[in-house]
Amino acid sequence: MAASIFAAVPRAPPVAVFKLTADFREDGDSRKVNLGVGAYRTDEGQPWVLPVVKKVEQMIANDNSLNHEYLPILGLPEFRANASRIALGDDSPAIKENRVGSVQSLGGTGALRIGAEFLRRWYNGNNNTATPVYVSAPSWENHNSVFMDAGFKDIRTYHYWDAAKRGLDLQGLLNDMESAPESSIFILHACAHNPTGTDPTPEQWKQIAAVMKRRSLFPFFDSAYQGFASGSLDKDAWAVRYFVSEGFELFCAQSFSKNFGLYNERVGNLTVVGKDADNVQRVLSQMEKIVRTTWSNPPSQGARIVATTLSSPQLFDEWKGNVKTMADRVLLMRSELRSRLEALGTPGTWNHITEQIGMFSFTGLNPKQVEYMIKEKHIYLMASGRINMCGLTTKNLDYVAKSIHEAVTKIQ
Repeated sequence: MAASIFAAVPRAPPVAVFKLTADFREDGDSRKVNLGVGAYRTDEGQPWVLPVVKKVEQMIANDNSLNHEYLPILGLPEFRANASRIALGDDSPAIKENRVGSVQSLGGTGALRIGAEFLRRWYNGNNNTATPVYVSAPSWENHNSVFMDAGFKDIRTYHYWDAAKRGLDLQGLLNDMESAPESSIFILHACAHNPTGTDPTPEQWKQIAAVMKRRSLFPFFDSAYQGFASGSLDKDAWAVRYFVSEGFELFCAQSFSKNFGLYNERVGNLTVVGKDADNVQRVLSQMEKIVRTTWSNPPSQGARIVATTLSSPQLFDEWKGNVKTMADRVLLMRSELRSRLEALGTPGTWNHITEQIGMFSFTGLNPKQVEYMIKEKHIYLMASGRINMCGLTTKNLDYVAKSIHEAVTKIQ
């Protein structure tokens, strides 16, 4: 028999976080803890279907007027409008001036990909593979891959994390923006920076915006955790809204995986802010063509859940309460872990655990210490030292803290 036509295809390396979860599942040790997966867990270590989501799902199931006809290519109109509204604010001048548009996408990743495809085709000319795209160091690994797969050839990093002080390297970031070629694209985390959990303050965001405006740099926000970070939708959207108020044209990729718990429904939105309505409509017309050849038409269920919730004042308030429940549990786990590490006298400083925000904490553990945690303690975390605070519970906090103490003390 002839050899397979696929015989020369190399096996791609597994996606790190999914490989970590698979290894965790296969581990038979009763003490095992999964701090790798990027999803909310209750104090019992279980996934949580938001009560408001359950309620809205029942409403949708009982609504005989709904059917399974195709949505418009750009998505469910009421979902798109409400998603952009919570990103930009009820009183957004850009919305009032009709210079905001949006595209329903397959999660935040889909929003990033549609935005990247459009920018490669139409931004700064009509063949932009050489336009530099700047991604923070470190960043969510998909940022690099999405823009590379969209055809960009020059993916660069900008300074972000200061390992020595375990915080933001603001000066390094500003210097990189000063030296970036005009029209470069910068991927910015709207809040709860992944993986560091370290965000600029409003004053620091103002400095960043000033340099970007002067250097004619394009902001592409990734907003995966609005409301989930601080518990406040407005606080977590501050940076995006400030850039809009400063007159920027920008993209904002939104995900509703975390703040609605709709991980497998793939509910995302790409908000486009332009100078005027005509510019936005022309951009959307090109994005419609990209969507048509990518997934052709988006799914409705998750978008209906979000749209129904956001368009009802009562359901909206209930959802904000659910989101605050998740955010508050994460904040509690941060303070509890820090207090235990400090009580144990664990070498180093641990204030960064509570100064960081959102789902993830960049612990400062090095790869050898991470390896020790996994092999000896059956505690699974990313090689970078990033942990998901939702993996901590009142039952495993002591064990995790003692294990970190042991790893830091024994392994240099």
